[in-house]
Amino acid sequence: MTRTDFAWAALGGDPALVSQISAVAREGVLSARLPVRGTARACVAVCALAGAELTAGRTGGKVPEVRVDDGAVATAFHSERHLRVDGREPVNFAPLSRFWRTADGWVRTHANYPHHQKRLLGALGVPEGRGSLTEVLAEVLAEVLAERSAIEVEETVYAAGGLAIALRTPGQWAAHPQGRAVAAHPLVARERLDTARVRRLAPLDGDPLLPAAGVRVLDLTRVIAGPVATRTLALLGADVLRIDSPRLPEIDDQHADLDFGKRSAALDLATRGDRSAFEELLAEADVVVTGYRPGALDRFGLSPGALAERRPGLVVAQLSAWGDYGPWSGRRGFDSLVQVATGIPEIEGSAERPGALPAQALDHGTGYLLAAAVLRSLTEQTRQGGTRLVRLALARTAAWLMEGPTHRDEEPADASYEPGPWLAEADSDLGRLRYARSPVSFAGGPPDWTRPPGRWGTDPARWA
Repeated sequence: MTRTDFAWAALGGDPALVSQISAVAREGVLSARLPVRGTARACVAVCALAGAELTAGRTGGKVPEVRVDDGAVATAFHSERHLRVDGREPVNFAPLSRFWRTADGWVRTHANYPHHQKRLLGALGVPEGRGSLTEVLAEVLAEVLAERSAIEVEETVYAAGGLAIALRTPGQWAAHPQGRAVAAHPLVARERLDTARVRRLAPLDGDPLLPAAGVRVLDLTRVIAGPVATRTLALLGADVLRIDSPRLPEIDDQHADLDFGKRSAALDLATRGDRSAFEELLAEADVVVTGYRPGALDRFGLSPGALAERRPGLVVAQLSAWGDYGPWSGRRGFDSLVQVATGIPEIEGSAERPGALPAQALDHGTGYLLAAAVLRSLTEQTRQGGTRLVRLALARTAAWLMEGPTHRDEEPADASYEPGPWLAEADSDLGRLRYARSPVSFAGGPPDWTRPPGRWGTDPARWA
């Protein structure tokens, strides 16, 4: 079974439809010891196929052909690196987000957001510096970490609400309680929560064909994987409204990269007025996508069960770092940290220094799988109804990646790779943007987003 076959089966798709997919292999794309190229291609291919399948259901025609190009995939998986805002290159990792030597190994920290940096330093007793003191601060932090064990650092920082992960070997992760819990779950967890009526979607016509046209998506996600999923749904015609708390900061360049096709509003669900506005949005939503750690939004009535009771017929899509099971289910996490916990840096690195995947492939790959799961859920609702719940986790995507062969990818290539053909430019309220176009493509489908991102949090909290 190919990786595309496996991913499509995990989504519950008809295996016969995989024959609609063709691929263009390119030399030098996402080169790694693990099968990153094939995994990335599979994630994008099944997402495009899920869009094509929904298109066929709405047009009454055949499932359009899907063509996935390694060049488009690689460019999209590096979208944050290709972004330019008025010619300026973004900074994707803060100075304190990196590997550090410890007394017995390595630890990776994540401090891109100011509150994460503050918690990291506070947990380790390091006074926080400012501006030009960053290099001095890093030197002090390095000295502190060099005297402590990696596991001790991990536990101390997490207890303070910060983010740090000890580097493990693949074998150590496989024996870890969370590693065992992850391995016991499917790549895509799919449930039908009730017997809500069959979804009726209007017939689809026009050029381009937009399979998610008329679908309203509440986007409660941050960072990469969740926003990749929702910007893909926006590409395919959905009305995507991203909702953030005004109390949580957002990185401007991250918003510029990940929020094409969407609108963005700020609501504080802890206040009565904003909570009422959110409930009005929910009452007319078709899809709710969440990317916060499991349970974090339950106090607002956003658990799957509560959503199904209040809004029967929803598609609820949940994304997490570690899964909603096992001892780490309540922990925060990001792609770089999941890589470290699962042992990927040992495979991709050397005896002298840990390595990394050639892209944040867990984030991007899981994002396309999540979008595919939403699209397939919409198709299933048109046939069988029901409130649908889908769950994905970065750690489970990592487990799937690591199930493949460990060697340099030497697949024959059809052509060489340069990102240029899959880059575009657009004027926006944020400035002149250079960005990576979506790799999700099928015959008759949209070639690009219809709008660039606006300013974060400034759109009205209402449906278009």
